[in-house]
Amino acid sequence: MTGPFRPAGPAPTAPRTFATPTADVRELAVAGCFLFTPRVYRDRRGMFVSPLQDEAIVRAVGHRMPLAQTNHTRSARGVVRGVHFTTAPPGQAKFVNCVRGRAKDVVVDLRSGSPTFGALDTVELDAESFRGVYLPDGVGHAFLSLEDDTVMSYLVSTPYRAELEQAVDPLDPALGLPWPDRGRFTLSDRDAAAPSLAEATARGLLPRYEDCLALAEERRRATHAGC
Repeated sequence: MTGPFRPAGPAPTAPRTFATPTADVRELAVAGCFLFTPRVYRDRRGMFVSPLQDEAIVRAVGHRMPLAQTNHTRSARGVVRGVHFTTAPPGQAKFVNCVRGRAKDVVVDLRSGSPTFGALDTVELDAESFRGVYLPDGVGHAFLSLEDDTVMSYLVSTPYRAELEQAVDPLDPALGLPWPDRGRFTLSDRDAAAPSLAEATARGLLPRYEDCLALAEERRRATHAGC
């Protein structure tokens, strides 16, 4: 799926998919983003699931997911959070899944110079399938809570630094995010005041694709050095 601001380019290739013994993996429309569907093991006691698995992450993105911090949000139905991204460098890779309720999760490529710049993709995350989304540095993230008390879990590669956290208006028509009903959303003051895509571009806030690739290459080298 592409947003209306995406420039013309070559036709997208078929998404890469593969399976490990414990998860199915599918590449999303934004380069470097992947959807992970883990096996859920259920019995009379309840269930067990492992949403993030090193083997699947390394096979998909080429390096391990460094972990600096874990975050959780709890949202009422109709809450929109995002579109958020982190200045790169240092950037921030994320693994996001839903541990309670349901959410419409959106990834959008804000990396200037990316071959999928402007592309977006949406998936529904919930506490039944425990699907998770991996986002590389520079990719914008947002979600809409579809139920009250929806809890989202984030594993992130860098610690929180307020001065590096950026946002773009999730209701900006230029982004064209596929929200079902724009009139019923609840946004934070920060997100409501976030710049439009055009304003963020003019202010030099959008990350550069080449910088994001360099960050990923550093992680690949660290992964192989630790093998």
